[in-house]
Amino acid sequence: MDSITTLLRNKGFKVTPQRLAIYNVLVNTKTHPSAEMIFNELQPVYPTMSLATVYKTVEILRELGMVQMLNVGEDSFRYDAIVETHPHICCTACGRVDDLEGIDSAEFVKSVEAATPYELTGQQFYFYGICPECQKKKMQQH
Repeated sequence: MDSITTLLRNKGFKVTPQRLAIYNVLVNTKTHPSAEMIFNELQPVYPTMSLATVYKTVEILRELGMVQMLNVGEDSFRYDAIVETHPHICCTACGRVDDLEGIDSAEFVKSVEAATPYELTGQQFYFYGICPECQKKKMQQH
């Protein structure tokens, strides 16, 4: 938390308990929450905090390189405190988003760089499927 406090101050942003709590939620979850999910989690602790505060804070954190924004095809963005490039997998039944660990996409990125005159500035990989829990539910319904 000291590094986020220092970074916010150095970039001219106020360090508030709400901002620290929002970052803390993101650092301590693997669920890749949306702003609404973060808001709902923190509402009991910070009842006066607005959804706009969450949106503003995640945008500041994104600008500072502390979180990345994911667009997995939903109506809202998801946020991830792991900012290194890594693929994600999304359940098309329940919306769960997980990290895909141990997947090296470097060769694929090199192939793309070789196949295009574009200067690549970044990439995000999303895979879609049915998570194990939804598979179990589907099997129990049959």
